[in-house]
Amino acid sequence: MWQRIKTAIVLVIIVGIALFASQEPYLILPLLAIGVTISAHEWTKLMPKWRQPAVFVFIVLIITLVSLFFKVTWIGWWVASLIIWIMALSWVGRFPTHTNWYGKQLALMGVVILTSSITAMFYLWQLSPWWLLYVFLLVWCADSGAYFVGRKIGKRKMAPNVSPNKSMEGLAGGLVTGLLVVLAISVFKLQLTGLPLIAFATLSALTILVSVLGDLFESMLKRRAKVKDSGTILPGHGGILDRIDSLLSATPIFALGFWALQYSNLLVI
Repeated sequence: MWQRIKTAIVLVIIVGIALFASQEPYLILPLLAIGVTISAHEWTKLMPKWRQPAVFVFIVLIITLVSLFFKVTWIGWWVASLIIWIMALSWVGRFPTHTNWYGKQLALMGVVILTSSITAMFYLWQLSPWWLLYVFLLVWCADSGAYFVGRKIGKRKMAPNVSPNKSMEGLAGGLVTGLLVVLAISVFKLQLTGLPLIAFATLSALTILVSVLGDLFESMLKRRAKVKDSGTILPGHGGILDRIDSLLSATPIFALGFWALQYSNLLVI
């Protein structure tokens, strides 16, 4: 437990510095590049045997870096990610009787999932580091709420074949915990009322639910690949993918929804 705490403290410091130390992307871009490189390497361990993992890592890194500098591609990546997560909902529900998704197509899915999440993080950071931090806090608080509520009163399993410890009660607890954060930020900080408040709260609630799907999807991948953790780079935590699995789904969905709300003038911030 102490090892997990120490690692978490170090991660918080590194991420905090990258987010807030400079308004220029000199720190956030290297952090995102390192993160996507390690994540792509870990992704190869979850796919069917890949002969040249370094090639996949290189492809993901190049595509992500190029995409970061071409904003016109961002919405396309987020929409593609949304399609994958909609399909993943069915895959999780039918696991392990249906595993047709597990094959070479995981390489393409990996490119989309990783690139869409990294571009979404950069988009939110460019708007304000606080927006990216908001998504982090939303996911972390919801995850903590789900853990404690599920541990205390969890009975009905949400996806027993994928993650036996997750319950519907825990999901409800996480959603309530996350929405408390949403309401606090919306009312007291953003001072939203009426339709903008409803729209922003709905997007945030959807982001919480999708973050759970990201967690379940990675758990399903690990079960299919027969590995405990995606990596060992984070002492006490496993791999990078083990820590950001919820964010891989949450950030592009929130970014897409946030962009849509601003484009439609439902949310002007």
